[in-house]
Amino acid sequence: MAFSEIEAAKIKKLVGAFIESRRPAPHIRPKLDLGFRVIGQSIEIFEIRPVWRGKPGEKHEGRVAKATYVRTIDRWRIFWMRADLKWHGYEPASEVKAVEDFLAVVDEDAHACFWG
Repeated sequence: MAFSEIEAAKIKKLVGAFIESRRPAPHIRPKLDLGFRVIGQSIEIFEIRPVWRGKPGEKHEGRVAKATYVRTIDRWRIFWMRADLKWHGYEPASEVKAVEDFLAVVDEDAHACFWG
């Protein structure tokens, strides 16, 4: 079940503000930018870069972090993208109570899993 309109708006506002605070300077954004999407019960944060050997204007999304809401336990599960290009649970803090907590974990990045 997807989020209600009110829940989705709150999530987009919180994550949008977080992304905006971490985005590089405007003159760098054509080479590196950040974005996010809400799909079903999940939030994905990603980097946007031009494809090195691609067509002009072609972009690549490098996944940074993901949180999936589990309504039955009222928790957000946190994931990071490993070198095998699969999402893996973020062990130091595998679950949090709120979106704000997820964003704090990603921002802190204590184990350099999200931002390298």
